[in-house]
Amino acid sequence: MSKNKSETGKNFLVQGSILAIAGVITKIIGAVYRIPLVNILGDKGMGYYGVAFQIYAIALTLTSYSLPLAVSKLVSARLATGQYKNAYRVFRGAMTFAIAAGGIVGAIIFFGADFIASNLMAMKMSALALRVLAPCILIVAILGVFRGSFQGNGSMVPTAVSQIIEQIVNAVVSVVGAYMLLKVGKEVAAQKNNDSYGAAYAASGGTLGTVMGALAALLFLFFLFLAFRKKFRRQIERDRGNKTESYKRVFKVLLLTIAPVILSATVYNLCGVVDNAMFGTIMSIQGHKESEYAALLGIVTGKYDTLMNVPLAISSAFGSSLIPSIVLTAKTGNRRQVHEKIDIFTRFNMIIAIPCAAGFIVLAKPLLDLLFFTENNTLGGVLLQMGAISVVFYNLSTVTNAVLQGLDNMMVPVKSAAISLVIHIISLFLMMVVFKWGIYAVVLSKIVFSLSTCILNAHALRERIGYVQEQKKTFVIPAIASIIMGIVTLVVHLLFELFVGTRIATVIALCVAVAVYGVALVLLGGVTEKELSSMPKGPMLVKICKKAHLFRS
Repeated sequence: MSKNKSETGKNFLVQGSILAIAGVITKIIGAVYRIPLVNILGDKGMGYYGVAFQIYAIALTLTSYSLPLAVSKLVSARLATGQYKNAYRVFRGAMTFAIAAGGIVGAIIFFGADFIASNLMAMKMSALALRVLAPCILIVAILGVFRGSFQGNGSMVPTAVSQIIEQIVNAVVSVVGAYMLLKVGKEVAAQKNNDSYGAAYAASGGTLGTVMGALAALLFLFFLFLAFRKKFRRQIERDRGNKTESYKRVFKVLLLTIAPVILSATVYNLCGVVDNAMFGTIMSIQGHKESEYAALLGIVTGKYDTLMNVPLAISSAFGSSLIPSIVLTAKTGNRRQVHEKIDIFTRFNMIIAIPCAAGFIVLAKPLLDLLFFTENNTLGGVLLQMGAISVVFYNLSTVTNAVLQGLDNMMVPVKSAAISLVIHIISLFLMMVVFKWGIYAVVLSKIVFSLSTCILNAHALRERIGYVQEQKKTFVIPAIASIIMGIVTLVVHLLFELFVGTRIATVIALCVAVAVYGVALVLLGGVTEKELSSMPKGPMLVKICKKAHLFRS
């Protein structure tokens, strides 16, 4: 029995690792192709691109965001008891839901693109990009069902491979599409005497990659499904169960499974939509041109968000791995072990997030100049410095969300996010209307939202399981190490800038920053030998630290 459990656990870890590795690869590809895309689109084009994607994100949340999770959960539960017929019924029921929901919402977005762009977002030139994205809503919904089905059957490889295929095709087509359609847009702009058409067409070319990437992934999984169809049929034929679930029950269970996830994701995605809609509407009322505030919004979505999402992606990976671990620990009823798990995960998250925030403060404009070399990055640098602290708050809220979900408190993160969203809307309105801070208000209100979520989640954890986060090793030591890193990095960058230029100086400064922070963290006792050895490449790092006599005796 224990052997079987051990094997099951190992298989779970292997399959989970496969999906995690695929996630890291897709994030790297996403970050790399984003750089040439931003340089092609420019700030204005990124504004249109960002607005279209915010609407698209909401549509995906309502139709397909939670489908892989729901389908895999429901399919695996039935396969565990040999209910192959019912598992297939879940697949067919989910596919019907995906086609219906994806088709209806996709059609609404396609035919209502002009209305949404003009009246809801106050950015009519984003309609073209939005219309290109609309068919992808149906494609991704169907794709989600296939991924969930394979995951429910215990195989993460099809999902992992399809994600990599999707991102590679997305990267290539997005960059090429943006470049090609920029030329077409410039010709249209010359004919209509409106230079915004160039940016709008380029944005639609960028979104084309999303559609083609999803389609390529869907075709891969469809052909794979056909290849395994005989195996699935044999399993169904072997099923001698008398109880066959009705499609009515399948739909009911499916909706009950996806509803909390949809609700949570919708609240989070609404934050970005609200920012774009309120900013565009208020700026329009205040007499600003669409091209002007589209460019400002493009700086946030194309540059600020791109850099901010790097540490947040790491936090999300931590959060995803934390949920099953917390669930298993919580079942033992050992509160102390649950506290230890939360403590470790939060600490390692902060070890990454805090120096990232410090790095953004010190090297904001040089980093943007290194990556986005076709645009003036002065304003982007200021915004990145202002919003740097939100990296810490967003990362912390991501981990606490995962903890609460793992403890089966699914609605608590939703309530925290909903309350924070209301506070966020009020603060954004006051900053833009009363104080007239413009684009600065968008960044500052993001800090308000993330901080509020952190406070509410921390309160919930204290109320439910009596958990209070350790302070010294989690926040104080990483902060001190980050300050040391920041000072050294700034001096190094200023010195090397005199001799080798800004871009090379930035690369050197980044390398120095990583080394200085690591040394400072170990010397200050922020991470122990045992903790370091458990990290990726940990044994090698331990050897280096021992040779340098960094560990306290």
